[in-house]
Amino acid sequence: MYFADENALGLGKLLRREGRDDVVYPGHEDLPDVPLGTPDLEWMPIVALRGLVVITRDRRIRTGPAELRAYVEHGVRSVWIGAKKDLTARDQLALLLQHEARLEREIIKRGRGPWALALSPSGIRPIHVPETA
Repeated sequence: MYFADENALGLGKLLRREGRDDVVYPGHEDLPDVPLGTPDLEWMPIVALRGLVVITRDRRIRTGPAELRAYVEHGVRSVWIGAKKDLTARDQLALLLQHEARLEREIIKRGRGPWALALSPSGIRPIHVPETA
């Protein structure tokens, strides 16, 4: 199951509209502990505890010192959506669906976190997450 953070909120909502029940996001009724506006450091342990894979466009989430500590401490697993140009929510959806089979294999292969993957038009690649913050 996926958690689309506020930076990928449009994608999360599109996935739900497409009939996907394996996606939640801040403010979703199935995730009452994470209302809209919840700071990263507050939702990260909740999402990690539920075993959700974060979908984000926020680079800072795995590079800021406090965020990196939370990443490692809670075993966050994430997929960062990136491209040379800013993608619309529809473009993000198309990109995710294009690579979803491989993404699912990577999630199984990588297991528990912390880990991070980058998803771009060229495919999926691992992103280094330092073991210590």
